[in-house]
Amino acid sequence: MTSVEISIATPADRERVLASLVPAFANDPVLRHLFPDDATYPAYAAVFFGHLFDKRVAKGTIWTVGHGASVAMWEPPAPVAEPVAEQSLAGQLPDDALARLHACDEAVHAAMPGGPYWYLGVLATHPDYHGRRWGQAVMQAGLRRAADDSLPAVLETSTTGNVEMYRRAGWEVAGTVTDPLPIWIMQYPPR
Repeated sequence: MTSVEISIATPADRERVLASLVPAFANDPVLRHLFPDDATYPAYAAVFFGHLFDKRVAKGTIWTVGHGASVAMWEPPAPVAEPVAEQSLAGQLPDDALARLHACDEAVHAAMPGGPYWYLGVLATHPDYHGRRWGQAVMQAGLRRAADDSLPAVLETSTTGNVEMYRRAGWEVAGTVTDPLPIWIMQYPPR
């Protein structure tokens, strides 16, 4: 992999990050379950990803290449996992989308391993930059942080192709969710 400059996102990177994440997840099963309408997907996905960005940017746990062309949003270990569907999204997303988000969030959190871990919540590269291995680079930045803390890393994915990609990178399936849709929980290093 060619060396790339990885930086920690700042609030100034927000729009570029969102401009990468919305198209990168346009065909993701979970995002399309949450926001199935093609006409409203871009706006609602931007609200969702903006919420995640705003929660994490001050923690210094969003690594990027190109100030958002590729991004990994990590959540550091916390005593209690915070659900995504918080009050701050009420009024920004329709009630039916909030209900789907809440159901997904509860199902995923119930399947997560116990104990502290670093959580890779979002990993994506803007479609114009695929194939450069920038996603691997920003993912590795978070994995190094987890290793420094002597903790495992955890993520979830809803596509079999991603399961295989993560396995090649050293992740292992640690659990599954079947409802409201198939989701694999993966852990690094393997259990």
